[in-house]
Amino acid sequence: MGQGLTAFLGPEGSFTHEAALQWADAERLVAATSVGEIVEGVSSARWSRGVIAVENTVEGYVVPSVDALVGGSGVVAIGQVDLGISFDAFVRPDAVPEPTYISAHPHGLAQCHAYVTASGAKVKAAASNAAACRDLTVEGIALGPRLCGDLYGLRTLASAVEDHHGARTRFLRIAPRDAIDAEHLWDTTEIAADRWDTMLALTPTRVGPGVLARIATLFEDHGVNMSSLITRPLKAVSGQYVFVITCDGAPWQPALRSVLSGLIAGGDSLKTLGVFPALGDLVTDVDPHRVPVGSVDAASSADAQHRSLLW
Repeated sequence: MGQGLTAFLGPEGSFTHEAALQWADAERLVAATSVGEIVEGVSSARWSRGVIAVENTVEGYVVPSVDALVGGSGVVAIGQVDLGISFDAFVRPDAVPEPTYISAHPHGLAQCHAYVTASGAKVKAAASNAAACRDLTVEGIALGPRLCGDLYGLRTLASAVEDHHGARTRFLRIAPRDAIDAEHLWDTTEIAADRWDTMLALTPTRVGPGVLARIATLFEDHGVNMSSLITRPLKAVSGQYVFVITCDGAPWQPALRSVLSGLIAGGDSLKTLGVFPALGDLVTDVDPHRVPVGSVDAASSADAQHRSLLW
């Protein structure tokens, strides 16, 4: 059942739908109602693959997706793609002159904050941006991908209403964990990718001062770049966390394998959430114009450094 089908967060017209089309033909796609349903459906082999949004360059990590990967035992990410994200504002052709609400996914509402605020309309969160467009009434405005206009017969009120133009969202392609070896997706003798990324869930069982330094030192000692680290709480446990780490390399490569062996030897609990070809080139410098406002550096005046570091 579901062999060859790929599930995405629906309905049709969502950014996840657009990402899923990178990997499967439209007739092999199935719209799901939640990230949890996608993960459960792939884990139980109802669907062969799933596509979930994991990170946005404006809003950061998509928490439901991260938690689903951390908490689900039956799936692993095997591919990634990132898409440019732009929102248009839509109304129904028969819309009232002054709409009373504006609707989108919470991340979409946040990415279009200035437009949402200027509209003066009541905010109405939707399960997805495409759902906001599909379910739009004559009283509302929906924010969503441009393709939703034609798909749902809507009139474009304004184009590219996002606060930060050029934003991108990264999507992961997930597969049943048990199927990986059988399908030889990671057969190291046939790998063509030049660079790989690995996403890990690491739960320290020995906590206290220096726990993060101990972990980071292992990566440094073996020359493995840690490109991202976030924390998620252990469910219903106060003060204990899972580190979700994205790093360069694949587990079958010697450098990362040494890191993973060292973490396990140190008593940490480790889970591979995904291994997939890397996107683009490694970024080694940070654009100073992107640094948070109010930051200080070596070139700042002594007075500015004092004020920033004190408060």
